[in-house]
Amino acid sequence: MIKVLVVTGSGRSGTSSAAGTLKRLGFHVPQPEVEPDERNPRGYYEPLWVSEFHKHWLNGIRVRTIDGRPHAGDIAMADVTPEREEELRSWLAAELARRRDGDVVVVKETRAYWVYPLWQRVVAATGAELASLTMLRHPTQVVRSRDSAYLSGRSDELRRQRETANVAAWANSVFVTERATRGNPRAFVPYEDLIGDWRAAITLACAQVGVDPGDLSAPHPVDDFVTTSLNRSATAWDGLSVPPVLVDLAERTWAAALALVEKPDDAAATAALDGLQAEYAELYRTSAAIVSDETSSDLQALRAELEARLAVKNQRLDKLRRKLRAAENAETPTQDGNNT
Repeated sequence: MIKVLVVTGSGRSGTSSAAGTLKRLGFHVPQPEVEPDERNPRGYYEPLWVSEFHKHWLNGIRVRTIDGRPHAGDIAMADVTPEREEELRSWLAAELARRRDGDVVVVKETRAYWVYPLWQRVVAATGAELASLTMLRHPTQVVRSRDSAYLSGRSDELRRQRETANVAAWANSVFVTERATRGNPRAFVPYEDLIGDWRAAITLACAQVGVDPGDLSAPHPVDDFVTTSLNRSATAWDGLSVPPVLVDLAERTWAAALALVEKPDDAAATAALDGLQAEYAELYRTSAAIVSDETSSDLQALRAELEARLAVKNQRLDKLRRKLRAAENAETPTQDGNNT
């Protein structure tokens, strides 16, 4: 049986490093891949087709790659149509048709956890087996990595806002991914474990998802790919503007998630994460209620601005229409064949 190994987790959590490592073990990453760029010069190891499929779909319904709304996954799954499901199944079936029994196909996509039930159905329909590898990285490192990658040159106020929003979204991604992947072979790999001793981390993860990593003796292609120099973000809250209540919730979420590294289905850890998810959802609802007046005011101001801009454009259009009618009238011939 072919195994489809989905590599997912919060954005900037090391999913590219994990997928690149798996590719160097000899596992297959569907081609073509997303091209490297200045944010990830070593490569994404992400199938381009899958990336575009998720991006165009989820961007269209405003589900962000890293999204703090507890119901973001529900929004995404509610938008699944038979046509969209068939599109994904057809792509995967064609991809798997080129593989042999026992092959491992690595699909890295940080948006996949929002629609993981869809992947479960589609993989089952192809006759393959689904497994997951979720990368774990401390929220402060994720926030700092996202800040350097996406917020360079932005205002201090915006960066402070995004720090809180990104910590919240990090926690939400842990809750959603952990719950969605229950019931299939899975592994949780801390980013620091991967870059600190990739052999130990990968050996454990491969055993948990039921794949053979092959000969890992040195020298190995992964040795030059995964190094401790990849991690340039500190594991400390100093310098970040995040409310204490969210810091506390994030730290407890981190501790519960780490318990899944050795035992991916640890009952105490999954129960703790269920409780933390409920606690987070209540915190989100409370926060949304507090800012509802400001949000409403912002929306009203935005509407007024857009209406004003639309009025200006309509005035310009009316002016152009008048000019066009005048030009057409000037060219209209008289009954004796001469222009007026």
